[in-house]
Amino acid sequence: MQTFDWIVVGNGLVGAAASYELARQGLSVMVIDIALDPANATRYSYGGIPYWSGSTPLTQQLCQEGIAKHRQLSDELEGDTQFRELDLLLTLGLDEDPAAAASQYAACETPPRLISAAEAQELEPLLNAEAIAGAFTVRHGHVSPVAVVNAYNQAFQRLGGTRIIAPVLEVVRIKDKVTGVLTAKQAYPAKQVLVAAGAFSRALLYQANLSVPLYYTQAELIETPPIDLTLRALIMPAHSHRFTLETQASQPNTNPQWDQPSHEITAPILDSGAIQFLDGHLCLGQISRTLTDLAVELAGAESDRTLRAGLAAQLPALANVPGTWRHCPVSFSRDGLPLVGPLPGVDGLHLMAGFGGPFVYVPAIAQRFAQAAVGTPDPLIETLALSRFPE
Repeated sequence: MQTFDWIVVGNGLVGAAASYELARQGLSVMVIDIALDPANATRYSYGGIPYWSGSTPLTQQLCQEGIAKHRQLSDELEGDTQFRELDLLLTLGLDEDPAAAASQYAACETPPRLISAAEAQELEPLLNAEAIAGAFTVRHGHVSPVAVVNAYNQAFQRLGGTRIIAPVLEVVRIKDKVTGVLTAKQAYPAKQVLVAAGAFSRALLYQANLSVPLYYTQAELIETPPIDLTLRALIMPAHSHRFTLETQASQPNTNPQWDQPSHEITAPILDSGAIQFLDGHLCLGQISRTLTDLAVELAGAESDRTLRAGLAAQLPALANVPGTWRHCPVSFSRDGLPLVGPLPGVDGLHLMAGFGGPFVYVPAIAQRFAQAAVGTPDPLIETLALSRFPE
């Protein structure tokens, strides 16, 4: 049986991009995932590319590289990613202070511009101007998550890459050396293994007696079929509760709970938003819950009502559109930057997960990671190593 140079576990955005970039370097690569179309974070993502949002030299560089990559990615992959740029509207509630909200964007490379409720309605006629105090706006990139993964996969297979559909039961480890992965039917040998399975990465590595500072929410949203209404802008709240939730849920003292089922680390939050894709379907969301059981059963009907109620005031035309409640786990790290690089003390095992802004960061980071795999170490990739969290 062939021993691959790399096996990539997970075929969401991260795994698809990483497997393609590794194969592009002339390496033999297998990507493995649980299903052809898994209900993962990529599948239900908004697909937003906030290239304006870099607030440090590192994130500004990654944002610049990310948007440059997206602008030519369809040509490179010979597959349409449905890339476009549109208006992002970050809406202010009637009781919110615009100055306080503006302070959180002040460090961004391109800070969003404050506009009135009437101006926001001109950009997005479906908005109810009477329900908002105004909005911040900035140009924002957008792709179809499914189209991006499909384009990466097709380019990967043209390069000779191997794709397998099977659940990975464990990473095969002999003492301090990884030798491949095990599925229900067989083991696949490899010189290097990259775990890029999003929220499932923590549990898979825990089975190998490795604990990593990777966390996840259960994200809930409504997915609609293509509809006749047209939403021109991407709508999100100016103040996102998700960032506070992630900070609270990823403190070092929470780590033991994350490796045990049946814990809810923080109270759930609702950040109401909406995006329409080029085929006319919408994603309306989202509720985030920090539940430590990946297979948890959620009350879909209740969440559907909560999501629709959250939209009713600002986007009344969307509150009752036909749609199906969905949920998926979404990984994150403590500082909003991904965990990228080798697992300390284990030869041949790597992690790439926990992206706070996957669609802006992943294409550039995957390319840099693959180049470093065959060449000299990349200082930028090294800044994303797990060692930045000493505990």
